[in-house]
Amino acid sequence: MTPTHFSFTTAFILGLMGVAFHRTHLLSALLCLEGMMLSLFIALAVWSLHMGMTNFSPAPMMLLAFSACEASAGLALLVATARTHGTDRLQNLNLLQC
Repeated sequence: MTPTHFSFTTAFILGLMGVAFHRTHLLSALLCLEGMMLSLFIALAVWSLHMGMTNFSPAPMMLLAFSACEASAGLALLVATARTHGTDRLQNLNLLQC
């Protein structure tokens, strides 16, 4: 395992553990998801450069565009939750009452 592969895998696993174990605030969960997407983007870009595939080069940019859309949708949900419930704590949200 190369050091770059190890660092990308570690970054992804740390983001996944952050989403799984640290679910108190919606903002922290969104930041962990963004970290996971950025580690996937960098790993995909380095992989396509390393393999020399020029026909696969638009894939990292599409992943980055999708992660930007995910971030904007997450921030819109954060604003809507903060306006309706007054906080972004996930424990205070009851999805059955929304």
